[in-house]
Amino acid sequence: MFKICLFVCALSLTVMYGCKKSSSTTETPNNNVTQLPAVFGKFSNTVTISLEGNYVVLKSNGLPDHKSPYYQGTQWAAAQFEAYNGSNPNFMINPNRISSQNLTFKIPVSPAAASTHDATPMGPMGISINGVPIFNQYAAGGMPLTGEINSFDQYNGHPQMQGQYHYHVEPLYITAAKGKDALIGFLLDGFPIYGPLENGSTLTNADLDIYHGHTTATADYPSGIYHYHITADAPYINGSGFYGTKGSVTQ
Repeated sequence: MFKICLFVCALSLTVMYGCKKSSSTTETPNNNVTQLPAVFGKFSNTVTISLEGNYVVLKSNGLPDHKSPYYQGTQWAAAQFEAYNGSNPNFMINPNRISSQNLTFKIPVSPAAASTHDATPMGPMGISINGVPIFNQYAAGGMPLTGEINSFDQYNGHPQMQGQYHYHVEPLYITAAKGKDALIGFLLDGFPIYGPLENGSTLTNADLDIYHGHTTATADYPSGIYHYHITADAPYINGSGFYGTKGSVTQ
């Protein structure tokens, strides 16, 4: 009888230990993000932001929050049209006009370096803090921006044929309002983009890697993070593909 009792007790302890061990394997990992990082609070309130698993989802109508000659003839013209008053003597307005979009960006909340670096696409490769899409260094057909740059408005943006307003280069409205060293937005791989200034110095392509970024501390990431920078010369925002694994964009 005593032996049976010992066997039952030992079996009970084994079952209890087994249950505890099993439950520990289903605990939420320490690196699981359960709330939006504070940095996303820097986005305009016109951008709807949510957390979906390991991704941040940002929805935007793509309308710039600043005036533009490309608002001429649109439903927003009365409040948002402004004739070109920039510094480019060769400015020539293109025939397109700004229209509202239905953009959804899904980017990693905890970005990481990719083993294979995908090329950036034509069209949106990122989103700025005012909800305007960010395009790469190429004009239509993969051509240099040499000619197209003359259609950029006074804030360095313009719309494509479907009316999608976007930036290829430094968004002057953002850097004028927030500072040349400010957060500009994020690329689809989840890594942030900053302006051309860092620690009081204006960066050039020589200061950055082939993806047009580097790893240092920033105001938003004091422990350091890989990030892209805007420069005055091509590729302007991004170089030979995404540094990290890209998310997605639907439009």
